[in-house]
Amino acid sequence: MTHKPDDAACWWRDGTSLRRVVADLLGAELAALRPGRQTLAQPWPASLDLRGDLGADSLELMGLASALETQLHLQGAADAPLLVQTRLADWLDAARAGLEADGSALTFRTSGSSGAPKPCTHPLALLWQEVEALAQLLPGRRRIVSLVAAHHIYGFLFTVLLPRRLGIDVCDLRGHAPAALAAQLRAGDLVIGHPDLWRVFGQAAGPLAPDVVGVTSTAPCPPEVARAALGTGLARLVQVYGSSETAGVGWRDEPEGGYLLFPYWSRTGQGDGLTRQCPDGTRQPALLQDRLAWRDDGRFQPDGRIDQAVQVGGVNVFPGYVADVLRLHPAVLEASVRRMRPDEGERLKAFVVVRDGVTLDAGLQTSLHAWLSERLTAPECPGAYSFGPRLPRGASGKLADWIIDSDV
Repeated sequence: MTHKPDDAACWWRDGTSLRRVVADLLGAELAALRPGRQTLAQPWPASLDLRGDLGADSLELMGLASALETQLHLQGAADAPLLVQTRLADWLDAARAGLEADGSALTFRTSGSSGAPKPCTHPLALLWQEVEALAQLLPGRRRIVSLVAAHHIYGFLFTVLLPRRLGIDVCDLRGHAPAALAAQLRAGDLVIGHPDLWRVFGQAAGPLAPDVVGVTSTAPCPPEVARAALGTGLARLVQVYGSSETAGVGWRDEPEGGYLLFPYWSRTGQGDGLTRQCPDGTRQPALLQDRLAWRDDGRFQPDGRIDQAVQVGGVNVFPGYVADVLRLHPAVLEASVRRMRPDEGERLKAFVVVRDGVTLDAGLQTSLHAWLSERLTAPECPGAYSFGPRLPRGASGKLADWIIDSDV
């Protein structure tokens, strides 16, 4: 059977896929508008009322409509009729009508660890190009088991477009404990997860059915996590390297092997740049978030963020931004923030120079942490503080690392 890019353009005609994308988007947006409050678990029925069942007020409905309009490139989704008709079914009808008019592209957003999330727009033709490569990479799959949200680019590729390309069903098993999840897997399943999920799965899952393949993305998968997941009986664990900006760039199925580029990518000279051969014959440069270290066999390894982001708990955080926020505290004169060394932990750490007259005592660290917690996410907040008369620097004058000292 020959598949064409047009197959991607009408993905929304599968009502189940459209409902998953829209409901996941609205659920995530509502959770962001209500930090600390629980949102009704998925899946949501089409009869759900955003106002009556979820308690969304007028301002929240406006924010939800704007997010829907942005992601699906709808026109007028925030108009009054949609805000009055607040059943999920009504919003799905509006999304379907907008996509029927023009569904040629979608906009996804980055995590926004350093501030406002960044929109990343992708033509469906390019997403379908990746799906064609994934179909060749993952043969023999009979069902997709989704453990990720469908409105993120990773979830959209693997749980919306890929099952359409393969002609197989999607089973959403989010929220299941590892043992219960393992018991429901069947031969030929393709399980779509992320490193934190595979970590707990490798620790607690029971024996698996034969020929179950896993996929992981969104953050680096440590080798020990991959090995533990494979130890449960997975036939393969395919790791996909990419980002919201680029979509998929490369893949590997060995815990510590190098990544292979997807066939439509090629190196630009001898640097970190990549160029994409698009389906229409044009070539498109990539804006990578990482430096790439290339091996003689043509494989590569990510070699540090170009934008200086680091991973904490599977989330991209920016130490320089955290240091900027820390300097706003009235007791702080200077600050340096970086990720802990492996022997120190897996959080950020901060070195602080205080202003004249500030007392260095245990209450200062408590005050700093409470102050940052009001302004930053949990992964951004340092897990340890050190203090001194000046920031640590090397012989060249550049900022240097330091040993964590818990004594204030």
